[in-house]
Amino acid sequence: MNNRNASLPRRGFFLALAAAGASLGLAGCGFELRKAPVFAFKTLSVSGNSELINRLRREMRAAGTVTLVPATEAQTADAILEILGENRDRIVISTNSAGLLRELQLQLRVRFSLRTPGGKVLMAPTEVSQTRDLSFNETNALAKEGEAELLYRDMQADIAQQLMRRLAAVKEI
Repeated sequence: MNNRNASLPRRGFFLALAAAGASLGLAGCGFELRKAPVFAFKTLSVSGNSELINRLRREMRAAGTVTLVPATEAQTADAILEILGENRDRIVISTNSAGLLRELQLQLRVRFSLRTPGGKVLMAPTEVSQTRDLSFNETNALAKEGEAELLYRDMQADIAQQLMRRLAAVKEI
């Protein structure tokens, strides 16, 4: 009995030592929470009124480092973001033996470019895309349409975040 009780403090000491070592290891790994992006421009003009563009405007306002300029005053902005295209596609992945749809792939593609009002290209036309798979059942067609719309919104949010990171990658005007 005495031998067992004597090993308890030693075990506690080694556990505390292991925990301290693990916390020191995590502290030195370089992990850091994502910060607000830093942009090379102070004012930006984004024209259009789609859900994606409105979400991107909200993200820009939330970042708080860029002032959005209305499209009518685009010539006064440091940079102009042009959304060249926004395409939604539904691709059939699989069907059953009767030829009825079983699985779809939803795809959202956005083409954009960034330039100065003087015409200097800061970012050549670039495409960003997201895909999601969706199982399909004819008996739940309405519910699946709602689910597809939610997935498109999720893809728009992801693309808006990607656009923010790409715009922050521009280092000089």
